[in-house]
Amino acid sequence: MTKRLTLCADDFAQSGSISAGILQLIDAGRLSATSALCQSPHWPELAGELKARAERVDVGLHFNLTHPFDAPVKPLSHWLMKSQLRQLPHASLRDEALAQIDRFAEHFGRLPDFIDGHQHVHALPVIRDALFDAIQQRWEQRPLPYLRSPDRLGHPGDNRLKALILRSVCTNFDEQAQARGFATTPWFGGMYSLSPQADFAGLMQAWLAKSPDRALIMCHPGQPAADASDPIAASRGREFDYLSSPAFAELCLRQQVSIARFQPEPAAVAA
Repeated sequence: MTKRLTLCADDFAQSGSISAGILQLIDAGRLSATSALCQSPHWPELAGELKARAERVDVGLHFNLTHPFDAPVKPLSHWLMKSQLRQLPHASLRDEALAQIDRFAEHFGRLPDFIDGHQHVHALPVIRDALFDAIQQRWEQRPLPYLRSPDRLGHPGDNRLKALILRSVCTNFDEQAQARGFATTPWFGGMYSLSPQADFAGLMQAWLAKSPDRALIMCHPGQPAADASDPIAASRGREFDYLSSPAFAELCLRQQVSIARFQPEPAAVAA
């Protein structure tokens, strides 16, 4: 039986080469979702490119607290430590979420289909509550955007320690999001070391074999380009090459996987 898989490219609008690669993969039918860094100076000009493809893919907000654009940011270590100690300011985080939601909508013409987080910050304690409140303020009608649940990570990739830490710092995110009325992704994959030496093709084969129906797998493709500011540029090129290859299409056929937009459970939509 064919199983539906939402394959989501993170980091749209981070750079021109990343965005061009994602758009090419959407056009080839190899992606069914992408999440945008709307603080990027590239977002206003690229939003229209995504809007023209919005009937084919879910378009989401990649909530960001760690990637610098036009303002200083704190490193991930800061958010990890302060969130676990519950020492973060709820009100200012809610306002930041509202600002990013509004900037997304300003240029895309509507609110996002879903929300996830750059380096998964959206699922950390305190930050998640601020995000929940911001969404409730902006969405006047249902359905609410669906949310990525990192604590539902179903495969450790090539780094078990990284997977263990992610599940730990995001504990109970899925349960709390559903209690607030959000549809969530029931199975999450795509985490790995992001090193150029990683066997991305082999990992994708393992993720597809392990994933159930309605799973979501993240990826980070981009057209190969020299970008000294991007520490994972080499991995982006390798992901792009594999996802655009006949080998990936053959893998999906062999695993009976359909790359599809996310479909919440009917009960979640009606809630």
